[in-house]
Amino acid sequence: MTTQILNEEERMLHNLVRDFADRELKPRARQLDEDEEFSWENWRGMAQLGLTGIGIDTAYGGSGGGYRQVSIAAEETARGDSSASVTLIAHLSLGTSTIARFGNEEQKQRFLPSLASGRGVAAWALTEPGGGSDAAALQTTATMRDGTYFLNGTKHFITNAEIAESMVVFATQDRSQGYRGISAFVVPQGSPGLTITPQHGKMGMRASSTNEVVFQDTPIPSENLLGEEGRGFRYAMDILDSSRIIIAAQCVGIGQAAFEEAVRYAQQRESFGRPIAQHQAIQFMLADMATDVHAARTATMQAATLKDHGLPYVNEGSMAKLLASEMCVRVSSQALQVHGGYGYFKDSPVERLFRDARVTTIYEGTSEVQRLVIARQVLQQYPI
Repeated sequence: MTTQILNEEERMLHNLVRDFADRELKPRARQLDEDEEFSWENWRGMAQLGLTGIGIDTAYGGSGGGYRQVSIAAEETARGDSSASVTLIAHLSLGTSTIARFGNEEQKQRFLPSLASGRGVAAWALTEPGGGSDAAALQTTATMRDGTYFLNGTKHFITNAEIAESMVVFATQDRSQGYRGISAFVVPQGSPGLTITPQHGKMGMRASSTNEVVFQDTPIPSENLLGEEGRGFRYAMDILDSSRIIIAAQCVGIGQAAFEEAVRYAQQRESFGRPIAQHQAIQFMLADMATDVHAARTATMQAATLKDHGLPYVNEGSMAKLLASEMCVRVSSQALQVHGGYGYFKDSPVERLFRDARVTTIYEGTSEVQRLVIARQVLQQYPI
């Protein structure tokens, strides 16, 4: 990250997380990816640095700070290990943030201290087998009987579910109402009728935990309803709007990692009697990569700054997510090209980065969804 755009406190955070990523995350990343294994060691390290509670009010055990600070942590974590950043982002900017933003005081006191400290992990369950981008078409139901909600249905591709202490779940109480029938609930680990199955075989982000979650008459006490009945979809969209900024920061971290690997390799690898970094074709690629990463980072930090100042940010957040996700796919591909045949083998870090990058244009709003959001905002800004 270009630290000139950061204040002193932000630079300290940046340096702290960067050192941790280089010392702890990066050396373990290849083997964890190979084994498709979640790392509690990485999680505990992030917790000890206070990253699991960054952006959460100190009154509830969090580390404080805003979206600029969360973006810094997400970028540098992703630069070390993309999978570790997925775990952190799903915990922090999805699960924990939903409770912090929409929970009542009793719920915040009950759930947040454990999550913010990293003693517990949060998950966020919205996506279902029959609907990805069409988030309003939920099939999972919540039925009230004798003062208790009972959940029935299936969620897919849920990060952290099998390791989560608390999971925020979205379910419909009345399908005929569409998105107006959806509510949000906190589901504790070990709830009756809750079955969690790991989903293996991912192309990338292999060291993050991804799961299918099935509810069979899972009882949820009424005090675990988040906010108001029927407002769950609005809560989910609000969380996704802000979390896209953090996904953009993750993408910047992946792009930065790929760029650094390409620069390092280009200075070491020789062809025609000199390092390939001295060939104009490679220099042009490196220049394009550096420019792409810088542009995505600038857009991301602008969106985070708007969010922190309470200004409209949804359009800028979607732009940052679109720009950064497509950047990291492109830059990781270019980094592999710089490496040539060596980049195609698992011994090269860019092989993993190339695979990790691909999903970023899909989750938390596909590139197509971002373009729809941006286009709608543009059309509202320029009425005929």
